[in-house]
Amino acid sequence: MASSISETTIRAMDPINFIKGYNKLNHLEDQAAPSTHTHRKPLLITITISFILLFTLIIGVVVGALVHHSYTQSPESPSLSSSYADSIKTICNVTQYPVSCFSTLSTLDASPKFDPELIFMASLKISFAHLSNLSSFPKTLILRAKDPRSEAALRDCESLLEDASAQVNNTMSAMEVGPGKKMMTESKIEDMRTWLSSAITDQETCLDGLEEMNSSVVEEVKNAMQPSKEFTSNSLAILANIKVLLQNFNLTMH
Repeated sequence: MASSISETTIRAMDPINFIKGYNKLNHLEDQAAPSTHTHRKPLLITITISFILLFTLIIGVVVGALVHHSYTQSPESPSLSSSYADSIKTICNVTQYPVSCFSTLSTLDASPKFDPELIFMASLKISFAHLSNLSSFPKTLILRAKDPRSEAALRDCESLLEDASAQVNNTMSAMEVGPGKKMMTESKIEDMRTWLSSAITDQETCLDGLEEMNSSVVEEVKNAMQPSKEFTSNSLAILANIKVLLQNFNLTMH
């Protein structure tokens, strides 16, 4: 009898235990669900960051390639330069005083076609203008001279500077030609080099004479003469390299 009751009770409780077990299973699944979502969030963040980094890397590579291409395609020949200033620098780089060369020649009006011969002519005009103004400077100093030696040296300087101005003027005159004639020829270049060298020698001789006489105005004359010395030297350097400069710009003597 007891056995029968017990079996009956167990059978009656089976549905109840099944329901309880099912409820426990649902409860465990509910607890596991947040954990799954929690693991998915870092994964999504990682994927997003990786995509952003990859996109940034691609942009960097593209920009770098464009920059490299622009540099490799830059003109190496000065004749292809689109900048007038760059062309002037090419000319002035052959001189002993490139700073003064560039500061004066770069202010000139740019011609439609860059021509080293015209730049040389412009440098001569600058040199001549400074020497012409300087030639009267010794007269001013003579009035202030307090010793005969300085006065004698200054009178020599006056004559030497006038001669230097004339030598540069001769060079300019040789460049001024009529239609159909060349501004430059082999023989002209030699003559012009001689004249410009003489103009530089005249200025140096003036300073040497003042120093030998221990003149009190030697530093003043030296400072006043420095621009004209540099401009005349620059003109001579351009002339000495004119053939190479013309070739660099795909030109010939004309």
